[in-house]
Amino acid sequence: MRPRRSLAVLAVLATTLALAACGASHAPTSQPDRTEVRTISVQGVDREYRVHIPVSLDKHPSLVVMMHGGFGSAKQAEDAYGWDSLANSDGFVVAYPDGEGRSWNAGDCCGRGAREDVADVAFVTAMVADLQAEFGIDTSRTFATGMSNGALMSYRLACDTTLFAAIAPVAGTIVTTCDHPAATSVLEIHGLDDASVRMDGAPGGGVATVDGMPVQDVIDLWRTVDGCGDPVVTSAAPVTTAVSSCPDGRTVELITVAGASHQWPGSTARAGADTPSTALDATATIWAFFDAT
Repeated sequence: MRPRRSLAVLAVLATTLALAACGASHAPTSQPDRTEVRTISVQGVDREYRVHIPVSLDKHPSLVVMMHGGFGSAKQAEDAYGWDSLANSDGFVVAYPDGEGRSWNAGDCCGRGAREDVADVAFVTAMVADLQAEFGIDTSRTFATGMSNGALMSYRLACDTTLFAAIAPVAGTIVTTCDHPAATSVLEIHGLDDASVRMDGAPGGGVATVDGMPVQDVIDLWRTVDGCGDPVVTSAAPVTTAVSSCPDGRTVELITVAGASHQWPGSTARAGADTPSTALDATATIWAFFDAT
C-alpha cells in the first residue's frame, strides 16, 4: 500500500507544482522574453504576425513594425536583422507582420500583394491598433521600418496613414501616389550599388523590376512635407550621412553606403541575396533615430 500512497502524494505534488507554474507564467517578473505568433482577421482574411515581447517593458513602450523584403517572411526578418536583442535591452515591442505570398502591396509593386491588391494597409493598421491598446503605446512612439519591398511598404504607410511618428526604410523608394502625406520623420539607408532599387529611379533588376522615384527625390519630398532646413552632410567612407532638421523635432535623413548593394547593412547573410555590408549596423542606427524622435 505504501507505494500507492507515495504515487498519490507525488501526483498531488506534481499537480500543485504545475498549477503554480501556470500561475507564475502570468507574473511579469518570471516571464522570459518571448515571441508570440498571432492571427487577426482583416476584411474577412486571417493575417498572421509575430510580436516580440521583452522581459522588461517601459511603462509606455515604443513599437517598431519590421516588414520583411520580397520573398522573405516575418520569421526570416526576426532572425536576420537583430531587432529582438535591442528590444530586450531597451524595453520596446517589435512586430513582424507576414505579407501575403511573401510580398507587400506597396502600390505598383510587388508580387502577389500588388497583383491582387491585398489589403496590407488595413492589416498593418489593425495590428498596430491592437498592440497600442495592449501595451499602452502612443502614436509618438510608433515606428515602421522594412527591407526592400518592406521598405516600399513603409513609405506607402507613411503616405496613406498617420500611424507612424517615424519610418526608416532600407533599400526603398516610393511606388505609390503620395500627394498629401502627414509630417513624418524619415531615415532612408541605401547602398549606392543597389541594382534592384536604384538610386537614380531607373527600373531595377530582378523579378520585381522596381520602378519608383529616385531616392534623392523621395528625400526631397519628405524635406518639403516636414518643412526642413538644408541638410548637413558628413562622410566617414564608405558611409555618407545627410541630415535635415525640421520643425517639431522631426528629422529627414539619408545614409548612403558606397560599395553596398541591395541589402540590410550589418544583418545576417541570406541565401541567394546580396551580401550585407559591414560598414554600418543599420538596426542600431535606425533604433537610435527612432528613439531620438
